[in-house]
Amino acid sequence: MDLLTSDLKTIKSYLDNGEITAKQLVSFYLERIKKYDNKIKAFLSLNENALKEAEEIDSKRQKGEPLPPMAGIPIGLKDNIITKEIKTTCSSRILEHFVPVYDATVTKLLKNEGFIILGKLNMDEFAMGSSCESSYFQETRNPWDTNRVPGGSSGGSAAAVSARLVPAAIGSDTGGSIRQPASFCGITGMKPTYGRISRYGLVAFASSLDQIGPMTISANDSETLMQIIAKHDKNDSTSASVENFEPSKAATGNLNGIKIGVPEEFFAKGIEPDVEKAVKNAIAVFESLGAEILSIKMPHTDYAVAVYYIIATAEASSNLARYDGVRYGYRAEGDTLKKMYTATRSEGFGDEVKRRIMLGTYVLSAGYYDAYYLKAQKVRTLIKEDFLNAFKEVDAIIAPTSPTTAFNAGEKSNDPLSMYLSDIYTLSLNLFGGCGISIPCGFDSKHLPVGLQILGNYFQEQKVLNIAKNYQNSTDFHTKIPGWLE
Repeated sequence: MDLLTSDLKTIKSYLDNGEITAKQLVSFYLERIKKYDNKIKAFLSLNENALKEAEEIDSKRQKGEPLPPMAGIPIGLKDNIITKEIKTTCSSRILEHFVPVYDATVTKLLKNEGFIILGKLNMDEFAMGSSCESSYFQETRNPWDTNRVPGGSSGGSAAAVSARLVPAAIGSDTGGSIRQPASFCGITGMKPTYGRISRYGLVAFASSLDQIGPMTISANDSETLMQIIAKHDKNDSTSASVENFEPSKAATGNLNGIKIGVPEEFFAKGIEPDVEKAVKNAIAVFESLGAEILSIKMPHTDYAVAVYYIIATAEASSNLARYDGVRYGYRAEGDTLKKMYTATRSEGFGDEVKRRIMLGTYVLSAGYYDAYYLKAQKVRTLIKEDFLNAFKEVDAIIAPTSPTTAFNAGEKSNDPLSMYLSDIYTLSLNLFGGCGISIPCGFDSKHLPVGLQILGNYFQEQKVLNIAKNYQNSTDFHTKIPGWLE
């Protein structure tokens, strides 16, 4: 029994067959956290009741009482997903002591399925960042090289799964925040279609872009979690009225008849040679599995970064207006109401969050709204049309997830524009609203993971997962973990 390489269904079979108890399973991961997380710093807080919950599940299992399917399996949550009676901080000082009184819909669905919430995972503050260095509490490091970043903003989730501190985690993706860290840390990360998974209880960053998704070892595990969390929710007005996600039994061992598009624009200046080589090797694997590879054009790709950082910051400035020191969260002292507001927000928010609030306020201000925000929305429509035109010709699109592998900690901290360009290949999908998955496809010369993303049309998660599963059945990159963690 090797828990480090086992997928969720295999771990479930260990529990069902009595090969391991829930308490032993939780203890195994807690021991790994104790042993390794002082170097990685993925977890912000642990669930103090995790072992007690495991003991209760073991007791019910011994008595033959009915249990939910995944009873006893631990999972980690990014710290912008609300958890009842467990701190939810968004890695920000302003929410340092915030303990919610309710669960997010995703949290509730996972608990109903029997998962034990092992703890909350570090992130860039309010999900704003690409390196997991803007957290108020700690900087998470990449398990493949602890001098490097894990990516962001779901860096804690990616690092925890990569180091096998937890068998799976949940993150959120606003501009690549699941896929980019998944690529840097050598794991599988899925961004579902906008509206596929409830955002009720996800602390908002940019409401037209945010989406919750699974971060796992394999596409099989992503599929398992999608079946649990991809359900319509009346509490979320943006939750799509489509059938709940159900895995298809029609997945075959080949990709015959599947057309995959490769956009020329994603192999432009700036991509590292090792990344390009690994992705092109992966394309050859898809071809050997029967897929037809077509070169496609997505002419408005170059505008994605500018459009994203106008729309996302505008929405962030509105969403973060609620943190004023009056109702909840950190509160600074001030002689007047205005001074209290100013001090609270100045002391409570970090530099990157303040930068984005100011940018967003600027592009929404009188005299600049038409020149920036309105124009960005129009170009967003052109980017959507690029995708829709592509999907008339192909079933899916393949591209590098990131132009580089993980960069050194501190390398881009003082250069926001360079940091923003880390997401150049992932932003477009969020502006479009479709689904995508990042999977490991090799290593660079420094033995750092390289990721490729498979992008799909609206609600085509199953098609994307089937392509990813076929690739992972033919390769073993997703099974690798850093040697010092084995």
